Amino acid sequence: MSAGPGSAAWRAALAALTCYLIWGLVPLYWRPLAAVDAHELIAHRLVWSFVFLAPLLAWLGGGREVVAALRSPRSLGLNLASGLLLTANWLVYVWAVNSGHVIESSLGYFLVPLVNVALGRFVLHEQLRPGQWLAIALAAAGVTLQLVQLGRLPWIALALAATFGTYGLLRKRSELGPLTGLTVETLLLMPLAAGFLLWRAAAGTGALGHAPALTQGLILCAGVVTAVPLLLFAYGARRLRLTTLGLLQYAAPTVQLALGVWVYRETFDRARAQSFGLIWIALALYTADALWRQRRRGGLNPLSPPAVAS
Repeated sequence: MSAGPGSAAWRAALAALTCYLIWGLVPLYWRPLAAVDAHELIAHRLVWSFVFLAPLLAWLGGGREVVAALRSPRSLGLNLASGLLLTANWLVYVWAVNSGHVIESSLGYFLVPLVNVALGRFVLHEQLRPGQWLAIALAAAGVTLQLVQLGRLPWIALALAATFGTYGLLRKRSELGPLTGLTVETLLLMPLAAGFLLWRAAAGTGALGHAPALTQGLILCAGVVTAVPLLLFAYGARRLRLTTLGLLQYAAPTVQLALGVWVYRETFDRARAQSFGLIWIALALYTADALWRQRRRGGLNPLSPPAVAS
């Protein structure tokens, strides 16, 4: 007996939530690799992600899409740019986590939905509703508060939000799905990453062959750690409304924040709490505005599938 649409929607929601929880817990994976240079870790992530993704995509029959993307100058440039942005995001994130900035990293991903709204207004020239303008203003106030009270800009959070938000904008303009897109992005950057790793190996400074066995094993798992949540996300994204995904995505930075405060014992003083408070209020307004707009359009069930099949 086949499952009904409601059951399928709940499975999709569970897949998406699992994806975001994995992304939230990923500092537990990167932190034991703190002794390895962040640039080398990202190079390994690119190489082993491609090693994991290429056979998987071939098995799923996506090879023709990759070839077509490589033959199109527009697609080639778009995916190279998005790949560079994603690599920069990974590099900042891994360095931040392994340098004791898990809380600020979580702030960056709390800011991503609001950065997306701002990019929609100033890049795509979309019209914003009053609630969206207020959410952006409150988020900006939260960042300014950190500048005033802590004496510095939260550059890690801003860099993560900017690179991931812009990456999302480029992915929106791409015709490739998440799995195919990531495969093409890693394919384009993999030769450079592999060359960097070979250079470090020749110089005797590479981790593989020199680091403890556990470290080497974790490095070799980088492709799985990258691809598994992506597959869960792809499954959920095709079956859920964007509003539902928007609500579930807060799980990742929330788990990261909890890790920073209770596991890694990072400082979360009054100034930082006030800044986060303003940004959380902004996110609440943003979410309420999105839900209200969906109700106006008649989408009462947030777990119902998209009205137009992709």
